[in-house]
Amino acid sequence: MSIIQFAVTASAQFGVNVGVSGLKFTGDVGKKRNATASGDFKMGYNLGVDYRYGKYLGVGLNGVYGKLQGNDNDLSSHRNFTSTIFGGELNVFAFFDKMGDTAKAAAPFVSLGLGYLKFDPKGDLVDKNGTSYNYWSDGSIRNLAESTANDPNSVIMKRDYKYETTLKDSAVSYKRSCMYLPINVGAKFQIGDRASIRVAINYNIAFSDYIDNYKSGGNDSWMGANASFNFLLIPKPKDIYSNIDFTAIENGDYDGDGVSDFNDRCQCTPKGAKVDGHGCPLDGDNDNVPDYMDKEPNSKNHANVDANGVTINEEDVARRQLEWDSLATERSDEFNAAPSAQYLQKIEAQSKEIKQKSGKTSTIPDELKSADYDHDGYISAAEITKTIDGFFDGASDFTVERLNRLIDYFFEQ
Repeated sequence: MSIIQFAVTASAQFGVNVGVSGLKFTGDVGKKRNATASGDFKMGYNLGVDYRYGKYLGVGLNGVYGKLQGNDNDLSSHRNFTSTIFGGELNVFAFFDKMGDTAKAAAPFVSLGLGYLKFDPKGDLVDKNGTSYNYWSDGSIRNLAESTANDPNSVIMKRDYKYETTLKDSAVSYKRSCMYLPINVGAKFQIGDRASIRVAINYNIAFSDYIDNYKSGGNDSWMGANASFNFLLIPKPKDIYSNIDFTAIENGDYDGDGVSDFNDRCQCTPKGAKVDGHGCPLDGDNDNVPDYMDKEPNSKNHANVDANGVTINEEDVARRQLEWDSLATERSDEFNAAPSAQYLQKIEAQSKEIKQKSGKTSTIPDELKSADYDHDGYISAAEITKTIDGFFDGASDFTVERLNRLIDYFFEQ
């Protein structure tokens, strides 16, 4: 019987386990026509602590207590024994519940350990009256040794299976303790976050041939079928990042500019654009228009440039602004005289052309921002129409005054 280690998450964990086992001695005594095979199965118990770290490995300390028993019933051997065992063991485990992307509710495990065992073999050699058992060739047990003279005077007896006699080897004073090697193969079944059930078959090899008080050339051993309940004492919070490859994230380069995403201050740089050490496009003339977009790559310092990096003629800007303001007033008057969606679309096309040439930008007043349905910072003819329709349908919070201000702004923007 050996410890059944458990774990709930891939993180380091400390827990306790308690279990029971069915034990079957597989040493020398009990191999020869065992007439009480079912009686040779004995109970064992285990109590231990364990510590799991990482995804696959764990260690555990376990205390074991139980009995081992064997009975021969053969013309060549009528040996019998029972031995109370008590020991402790250190085990190393390999778990397979964290293989893959998700934890498995049921998964196998294996373990190998080293233990220290104390044993005390006793035999059933006499009955309750202290009369020794004598095994006759006819298969009977009698109070007298087998002989022709004793045949008429002998009394047939029955074993009481009370193991009252401490067994010793007359030739050797052996130690009633030894090291042993426990081997486990089992499966874990998870119950919630902190508990699990383990079932396992184990095989234990003793470094002694005297657990049954009979030396016959090889070490004794026993097998066990174990069921154990395991409870996590100090759970670690589930790591929501356990399945994230941070190394891949740190070394990733989404825009392919040679600067990792972790250090890239300008994500999504176009392919082929030259960048600095921070992943930002180069701007040789410092006009805030990157070189790959700059149609005038050598603008003078502090020159006002448009969106293409081309120097803006201040006189032209002033003149266009006057033209724009005058045109806005004129267009507003024309619209008031004959309002139509077609006229708004025409003005929109013209204004975009003028804005592109002049580089002029405007900010939508807060009270009108709800009309910017696509949130692009520009009030389009379609958005004017949608707002007016909403007003008449009762689906808009615009008033007549706000609608007038919205139309005025449209011609001014």
